[in-house]
Amino acid sequence: MNVHVAFPGTCREAMQFYADVTGGQLECLLTYAETPAAEHSPSELHDRIIHASLNLRGRRLMGADMAADTYTPPQGVEVQLEYQDIEQAARTFAQLSEGGKITMPFEATFWSPGFGMATDRFGIHWMVNVASDNCPMATEGDPA
Repeated sequence: MNVHVAFPGTCREAMQFYADVTGGQLECLLTYAETPAAEHSPSELHDRIIHASLNLRGRRLMGADMAADTYTPPQGVEVQLEYQDIEQAARTFAQLSEGGKITMPFEATFWSPGFGMATDRFGIHWMVNVASDNCPMATEGDPA
């Protein structure tokens, strides 16, 4: 399963930030002007991103900028990152939450040695989890 998130004009900056934070590979940043959608899109969207794709260990985080009249901030969904290494997870959580809002501090829980929730400065909600035998979660491969 891959995730697609919408932005109010900050997609390029957000996706470059996510690539830096996660070590993922930014594979695509395509503007509206570079596609046939340009002739059907308002001119203020032409330099905005219609499709972005970030490869995170074989999974994709995709995104796009939306027109102001169609953008809705995300609700009820978090992008979840799973790590084996607690130090790497803690660093990622700290970077994602910088300039945003921590909703659950990164700390040990009954299911994990490290888990936290935050909304980043772009308005995207994140969950950062460290894998544990207490609650096995798939990090690679097909869902069970």
